[in-house]
Amino acid sequence: FAPSVESVQVLLRTDGRPLNARVELLQGPSNNKQVMEVYSEDGLERPFFAILETPGVGNIIRVVNKAPVEFPLTAHVEPYLVEAGSADTIADSWNNGEGSSFLLSPPM
Repeated sequence: FAPSVESVQVLLRTDGRPLNARVELLQGPSNNKQVMEVYSEDGLERPFFAILETPGVGNIIRVVNKAPVEFPLTAHVEPYLVEAGSADTIADSWNNGEGSSFLLSPPM
């Protein structure tokens, strides 16, 4: 995302199967990563949603599916709050391919 993106929204869901994932926020090379372990019995009825602050540059959001290969999840990561007065807008960030949506299967 552009440096003007101050926070992002993360949505994790499944097709009704269990949701078991890890969401990591890495802020720069010299900081410890922040980790959230996420579990839900039904990722369709009870998806996971969070807003993560990402001030400055060098922020990375990493989503890891910890479930078996039979339980894929869908992850949506989009800008939420953009710095006031910047040339960037949420729509511009999304249109530039800077928002992401992925279907994640666990590593084999």
